[in-house]
Formats: sequence, C-alpha cells, structure tokens
Amino acid sequence: MKQPLAYVHPAAKIAPSVVIDPFVTIDQNVEIGEGTRIGSNVTIMEGARIGKNCTIFPGAVISAIPQDLKFRGEDTLAIIGDNTTIRECVTVNRGTAARGKT
Repeated sequence: MKQPLAYVHPAAKIAPSVVIDPFVTIDQNVEIGEGTRIGSNVTIMEGARIGKNCTIFPGAVISAIPQDLKFRGEDTLAIIGDNTTIRECVTVNRGTAARGKT
C-alpha cells in the first residue's frame, strides 16, 4: 500500500503487500519483498534489494553511493536480507567494484 505522498519510480519492483508511508522516495532498479514496511522520509536509491518482512524506520537512506574514493560509478548493489530491521536515520551504502555488493 503506497501513500499518495510517496514517490515510487514506475520501474521499481515492489511486492503488493509492502507498506510505504508518506514522503518516501524509491528510485528505479529497486526490489522490495513481501511484508516489508517503509517508514516516512526513507530514501531508497538505485541498486537496493530488500527482502521479505523487513522494517525500515523513518529517515533511513538505503543504497546510497559508497563513501569510498575507489568508487567510479560502477553498477553495484545494497542487499538487505529477509526479516531485517533498519532503525532511524541509518545509511546503508552500495558496494564497490571489489565485491559489487554490500
């Protein structure tokens, strides 16, 4: 269930049972599994893979570009497994070329 005040890119793959609160931004190349809840003011950027039954609390940023000087804009992922809780204002960055994922 997406709130009308949230932005979800049309190419994002969101399971029907995902709850998306207001003021959430979800970019393209994002996948979110069944039963996940996304709190207000969460930003989910390209390359996020979020499993089933996760809870992401308000203010979190998922799949931002790495804070690594070796990062050169390559396609990488941030993978959040099933049943994970991410608390308020946490940032999870994508991986770098070394492994290609976080």
